[in-house]
Amino acid sequence: MASTAAGKQRIPKVAKVKNKAPAEVQITAEQLLREAKERELELLPPPPQQKITDEEELNDYKLRKRKTFEDNIRKNRTVISNWIKYAQWEESLKEIQRARSIYERALDVDYRNVTLWLKYAEMEMKNRQVNHARNIWDRAITTLPRVNQFWYKYTYMEEMLGNVAGARQVFERWMEWQPEEQAWHSYINFELRYKEVERARTIYERYILFRTVRLALRSTFYTSLLSTLNAHEFLCVFSPL
Repeated sequence: MASTAAGKQRIPKVAKVKNKAPAEVQITAEQLLREAKERELELLPPPPQQKITDEEELNDYKLRKRKTFEDNIRKNRTVISNWIKYAQWEESLKEIQRARSIYERALDVDYRNVTLWLKYAEMEMKNRQVNHARNIWDRAITTLPRVNQFWYKYTYMEEMLGNVAGARQVFERWMEWQPEEQAWHSYINFELRYKEVERARTIYERYILFRTVRLALRSTFYTSLLSTLNAHEFLCVFSPL
């Protein structure tokens, strides 16, 4: 009985390949993997969260992270975002002195980077290191006096601290650089906020005088230049491209 039942079992048919010639377009294993990654067909689990249980393990973690940051800086020294990420990581660990050291090293690489100065000063303000923040703003406006953003943030910080005299002193230093009209208006509005009408009037008069002198100098320059060039040459020099 058993043998008869076994004999009646159907044997599965083997699929026959009619065309055994190689395909015209060959697909490699690397291509399949690349396409799977591009289409996100392979869902990788997130890396396990590292739980630090003791001080020794924490120190080991810090050492490895610092080595990674230092390696990135060594490979791409001029990429300032690497320096900022490094400093911000140290700040997140409350390692403010280490963060300062990183910002200072970054400034040695590119002291003209506006974002670098801003992040440095903002770190000090966020951690209530007022004197350090003042020092950074002072260095920034001395190094790059034509960056209005430094002046605005410096005066704003002093005003928020209630240091009206200090903010006024910064404004005065700013006006010595003969900035654009908006800077003068900011100074005037600052005085008006504290009901210092006479001071505001004096600043406005200084601005009018400055503007008049600048326009006169510009007019003199153009007049002098026009006297040395004929009309056609003058238009060629100052006509828009």
